[in-house]
Amino acid sequence: MNMYDYVIVGAGSAGCVLAARLSEDPEVRVALIEAGGPDTAQEIHVPAAFPQLFKSALDWDLDTDPEPGIGGRRAYLPRGRVFGGSSSINAMIYIRGNRADYDGWAAAGATGWSYDDVLPYFKRAEDNERGEDAHHGVGGPLTVSDGRSRHPLTSAFVRAAQQAGHKANDDFNGETQDGVGRYQLTQRDGLRCSAAVAYLHPALARPNLTVLPAARAQRVVIEGGRASGVEVERDGTTEVVRAEREVILSAGAYESPKLLMLSGIGPAAALSALGIGVVQDLPVGQGLQDHYMTLLNFRTDTESLIGAATAENAALLQGEGRGPLTSNIGEAGGFFRSRPELDAPDIQFHAAPVLFHQEGLGAPVGHGFSFGPCVLAPTSRGAVTLRSARPDAAPRIVHHYLTTAEDRGAIVAGIRTALDIAAQPAVADLVTVPFDVPASDSDGDLLAWARRSGQTLFHPTSTCAIGSVVDPELRVYGVRGLRVVDASVFPSVTRGNTNAPTIMAAEKAADLVRGAVR
Repeated sequence: MNMYDYVIVGAGSAGCVLAARLSEDPEVRVALIEAGGPDTAQEIHVPAAFPQLFKSALDWDLDTDPEPGIGGRRAYLPRGRVFGGSSSINAMIYIRGNRADYDGWAAAGATGWSYDDVLPYFKRAEDNERGEDAHHGVGGPLTVSDGRSRHPLTSAFVRAAQQAGHKANDDFNGETQDGVGRYQLTQRDGLRCSAAVAYLHPALARPNLTVLPAARAQRVVIEGGRASGVEVERDGTTEVVRAEREVILSAGAYESPKLLMLSGIGPAAALSALGIGVVQDLPVGQGLQDHYMTLLNFRTDTESLIGAATAENAALLQGEGRGPLTSNIGEAGGFFRSRPELDAPDIQFHAAPVLFHQEGLGAPVGHGFSFGPCVLAPTSRGAVTLRSARPDAAPRIVHHYLTTAEDRGAIVAGIRTALDIAAQPAVADLVTVPFDVPASDSDGDLLAWARRSGQTLFHPTSTCAIGSVVDPELRVYGVRGLRVVDASVFPSVTRGNTNAPTIMAAEKAADLVRGAVR
């Protein structure tokens, strides 16, 4: 059968949620199209192994064009090409963002997306091992747990941050985001709990859900102003998977806009220049945002994660769900304000009990640890555009990292905060020699180092934003039967890791699709 009620493109964080929720109705036929395949690789499920997935067959392995704000460097952009999408290759950090993010969306016209509107969907998704309270839910598909590694090197970072005067915070998703502490993680019994594990796997046995792996979507078929299906290349042949009700794009902030543009939905002049017939003139691909991160790296004589892959630790993980292999690398962090007058944090820290350098691709060279800031509320905006009309061509991506004075000021302030933390006894006593740090604490050296050593924090958003490309119900303007549901619809990037907000958005979208908004 090639006809379904709903055709979803992308079995990532949002697509897994939608496939599971929509197929709860046995009368509804759902197709889920995924360019990758099943999430069977061991490195997916062993939390500490996720950097081994970078540039593998499970990674789209994208790059930016030369970025003007970081000296013309190209930034490496890992994205999951596998069931679970990037939730199968990420650091598993469960952060929802700040109330100010969602209230800001609503105030700008994203009706129904205020913090109070979205909190029930965060809670519906969640099964938090700490139990239920005003901010957290239990019984949802997504297991949220405290990290089980608790490495002494990340404990040292937390102590040093407190020695520097930053308050402790044991719940960044609770009443306040500010402070320093350990992250809660999307893990179950010490193993990764991706969107595939949480949502898709339990739904796979349903007869009304069809998953098409190794199937690359090429364009949305639009007939008479309505999305009627998706053209897919699979096993060397092209077919159209038909949708009676809706096509839903959940391919992520890079691929969803690419698919829209290949389908004739996007900036008219750019599409016409590539010979693509214009169906709807919309600013698709514009407004791209991401979190830009820098990490101070230090050598140490303390045992780090570099030697964690032992038979003994593997037995601990498999038999007891504990030990260093449960580490998500970025075990701890915090949220800070570069200026006291800000109404919400503009800097986020991540701390790892291992050297993490050269965009996570640097060779292991001995024991070390790393921590540093990202620009949490960037004012820079980039774009995703087409290189050609060929579906197999990677999109052209430019984020414009550090191209605004506000973003440069935030990263410099964040690095200075990191240096202050590094000078505290809890960290300083463990350092044998700096591995990758700024030349000095001058503004010029801090900014030059940020441009040279920084990287993405893997959080692209806002290329099909509510209010410009989709309406508050995530329907594409001017095309019937077509929605976008993933981080590309965020009007702006949330203050924190974006996986939890993406899952929330898909939970809410499932109700929007079913006409049962709570």
